[in-house]
Amino acid sequence: MVYSLVNREILANIGIDNIGEEYQPAFKNRPVITIFLAETISSCLNRICLGLVRIIKVSKLWALKKSIWVFHLCSGSCNNCDIEILDCLTPKFDLERFGIILTGSIRHADVILASGAITRKALPRIKRIYEQMPSPKIVVAVGGCACSCGIFAGSYNIVGPFDKVLPVTAYVPGCPPKPEAMIDGVVKVINSL
Repeated sequence: MVYSLVNREILANIGIDNIGEEYQPAFKNRPVITIFLAETISSCLNRICLGLVRIIKVSKLWALKKSIWVFHLCSGSCNNCDIEILDCLTPKFDLERFGIILTGSIRHADVILASGAITRKALPRIKRIYEQMPSPKIVVAVGGCACSCGIFAGSYNIVGPFDKVLPVTAYVPGCPPKPEAMIDGVVKVINSL
């Protein structure tokens, strides 16, 4: 701890008149080793540390807005949405101009692009994949099947749409949705952070 030699006159000059009994000197003219300033310094250090944590969080969100890594999760669709997601990567639509990169590992992803209705066989794998994703966890449901099961609604092997299993941040409806709609959905989600 940091200690400072201060007597009562100096404390009175800076506006601190009443320190507790534990801080009062045994002899009035002797300097006192106060813990008061040590507590003040430690509270300032705590504020600095909290400020640094806030700066790190803000810089992480800033980096997220500038470079979005997307993981494509297909859970049993007809593959039309998958073709349109891959079409977003072509030079015609060029996702990389927004800093959006398709990644092969969920541990590096910032956003999940989910397509297809969830099947019973895929359900535990989807939950495990979501748990492995780092925070903040953003899920974008792409296509009619991911939003509402689409043509697979009521099937014996379908658990439901993605919002019954995972917290979905944005929906991009359509069968299949256009690449412009998918790009717009991801950019709007990132701008809302």
